[in-house]
Amino acid sequence: MTQNTLPIPNKGQANRLTLKNSGEDAFALAMLAMQSKTQKPNQPLVIITAGGFDAQRLLEEIPYFAPSLSVHLLPDWETLPYDQFSPHPDLISDRLTTLYHIAQNACDVVIVPLATALIRLSPKAYLSANTFMLKKGQTLDIEALRMQCAEAGYHHVTQVISHGEFSVRGGLVDLFPMGSALPYRIDLFDDEIESIRTFDVDTQRSLYPVPEIRLLPAREFPLDETGIALFRSQFRETFEGDPQRAKIYKDVSKGIASGGIEWYLPLFFEQTATLLDYLATDSLLCLHGDLDSSAQQFWREAQSRYRTLAHDAERPLLPPEKLLIKTEDFFSATHTFARVVLTSGTLEAGKTTSTLPALDIERRAEQPIHKLTTFISEFKGRILIVAES
Repeated sequence: MTQNTLPIPNKGQANRLTLKNSGEDAFALAMLAMQSKTQKPNQPLVIITAGGFDAQRLLEEIPYFAPSLSVHLLPDWETLPYDQFSPHPDLISDRLTTLYHIAQNACDVVIVPLATALIRLSPKAYLSANTFMLKKGQTLDIEALRMQCAEAGYHHVTQVISHGEFSVRGGLVDLFPMGSALPYRIDLFDDEIESIRTFDVDTQRSLYPVPEIRLLPAREFPLDETGIALFRSQFRETFEGDPQRAKIYKDVSKGIASGGIEWYLPLFFEQTATLLDYLATDSLLCLHGDLDSSAQQFWREAQSRYRTLAHDAERPLLPPEKLLIKTEDFFSATHTFARVVLTSGTLEAGKTTSTLPALDIERRAEQPIHKLTTFISEFKGRILIVAES
């Protein structure tokens, strides 16, 4: 397959890209993203995969073929519908970072498992309203920052070691923002930010300076006064009986994020959003794999778990229809975008894809790996060699 023959459809249209070999998808998608980036720099390629395995694989493989691309994964929560425990903070951090980059049109490729794409999200306005910057030389009120961090869902601790934590010690503020690889230490001179440095969570020693940092919210929903009030109101409207019997209601009323609270996310907002709401209208979608079967399976699982778990008066559940997008509605909404449907099968004539020649090692030969060395010397493209340790 050559770089100049990849079909990019117009908005509202779909092209089918058929691949011959398994594993060729990463190369094809890398070339598609590069071509799309050249033609329309602000047109990201959004890949919807049938499962999480392919999503993770493409996240690792696409940059090999196109290292200049900015590739992001929107991971799932790695919990089952209605589980009573919450995702790991690092997953929430990755999700918020990717959603922020999507909203800012700051990525070339976004990879999303279908199950993740079907779950309703917080609206874009929530993310933008609760993201703020801190810069060297900026005037900073520590008490205002403390309140802002708490309202954004950050936990006040004595020593910062995990995402979503902060501490205040005199004129020093330690923060571990969601989406950041390292935490930051802010040194104040009176009320001015004198320096911002990264630090090591194990040794707590400062590392290197940075000019500014971005703070994303610590959660995908607001647990401030307004968010709690809306949750309480919508909870009472949604569920019958005494809300005080429900632990989730009592915890949220106290500002506590109970395990599994993500499955009550719609109650924190007047209106939720979908993945497609975050995308620019000229985004290019790639539908990868058997999405219809994956969507039906995910819906069946959610409905089955709801029927099994919905009878606990102390933990009433939102029906799947409140949490997930209907399969037909999701696919219908994709029709407004330019789309590439990726399938496997017989490749069209004229493509340059081929299988590898025999590269076996001849152990008794004078040069046992001469087939491999010959291939490497004659092949003009990039080569990935995989070997057991």
